[in-house]
Amino acid sequence: MQFVAFERAKQGTGASRRLRNSGKTPGVVYGGAAEPQLIEIDHNALWHALKKEAFHSSVLDMEVAGKTSKVVLRDAQYHPYKPQVLHVDFQRVDEKTRLHLKVPLHFSGAEESPAVKVDKCMVNPVVNELDVTCLPSDLPEFITVDLSKLEKGVSLHLKDIKLPRGVTPVLRGGQTRANPVLVSVVAPEVVVETPAEAAPAADAKGKGKGKK
Repeated sequence: MQFVAFERAKQGTGASRRLRNSGKTPGVVYGGAAEPQLIEIDHNALWHALKKEAFHSSVLDMEVAGKTSKVVLRDAQYHPYKPQVLHVDFQRVDEKTRLHLKVPLHFSGAEESPAVKVDKCMVNPVVNELDVTCLPSDLPEFITVDLSKLEKGVSLHLKDIKLPRGVTPVLRGGQTRANPVLVSVVAPEVVVETPAEAAPAADAKGKGKGKK
């Protein structure tokens, strides 16, 4: 994806406020051997770009003053209640340096799995994105996870899927997180109806009769 940014000369709270009032969003580009670069971006264009999944998980082409460079989105700060982006951070990309990013997981085929089709189970994604490292050239926009083989009582773990070439998962928490669950399979709840107990015969006979 490509976007256009402009050089920003002034910084500080007052300058950023004036910039936002003019329909722009302040930002910064850092990383690599160069010094951090102050930029500004048209707010409406940035707002719509941030709604696209690929803008968060792809190497982006940023054009500034007629020159294009490779960057990735690192952070976007939003107003607590207004539909406004307050600030945005990008990191420069070096083609020979591995990136550390979160990549979305796209699940497919659950409805065709034995777990759903035969056993009427519920399929619940536990995570929707995966922490990975890879070279920029190997970065996938998303990772497709096939759920068509799911079976009742068997969860899908990280080691059950094939990651794209050159992509390595980033795991935290030692051995307990070496093979985290990505998707759980929950069997349908069976409700057993208990028949109402018959009223005692004596109560039935005596009901409505007075004492002589």
